[in-house]
Amino acid sequence: MNIDIENIVKHCDHTLLKPESNWEQIRQICDQGMAYQTASICIPASYVQPCYEYMHGRERMEPVPICTVIGFPNGYDTTAAKVFMAEDAIRNGASEVDMVINIGWLKDHEDQKVLDEIREVRKATEGHVLKVIIETCLLSEDEKIRMCDIVTKSGADFIKTSTGFSTGGATFADVKLMKAHVGAGVKVKASGGISSLEDAQTFLDLGAERLGTSRIIRILEAEKAGK
Repeated sequence: MNIDIENIVKHCDHTLLKPESNWEQIRQICDQGMAYQTASICIPASYVQPCYEYMHGRERMEPVPICTVIGFPNGYDTTAAKVFMAEDAIRNGASEVDMVINIGWLKDHEDQKVLDEIREVRKATEGHVLKVIIETCLLSEDEKIRMCDIVTKSGADFIKTSTGFSTGGATFADVKLMKAHVGAGVKVKASGGISSLEDAQTFLDLGAERLGTSRIIRILEAEKAGK
């Protein structure tokens, strides 16, 4: 396998979303994101403003986009709450928002409600990147395909596999399925459990255009330290 590390890094949303994450750990994510120039850093909403101020206050280091999550990780917040969270994140300096769908609505075949909610968050994030997390490990194949259609209709930029906080993460089969069923202009983000450069390269080869991972930069840092 031909592994293109530079290409992998530029497609990474360098992520830290553990509830016990503290400022020192989040600051390190900022430093690593800037050092490697990842696609973004993905952090809890409460750290968006401090990260924005920190990165834009560093000399000789180029800030990277800040991504945060809303309705996370379960997706069952009200639409009004998700819209508020999205607006708040943008005001605080986020360039990208990853929202979790209401999975119960999808399973109740309330597809229009799922679509309407995404469209409301899309309005709140106009001019910024919106990714829709569908939590593939909890869905049937039919539900995944329906979500590809819903996300396509919603105007969101990405469909994303997973939160990384449920029963499973991204799989090659799911990325291949999503890539085959999303409409033109919708990109695929693989997230959750991406633990090696080989897996990261395979996801990109299958058509993923973002990788949500906390491990790729750690691997590169460990390799650097070992030299």
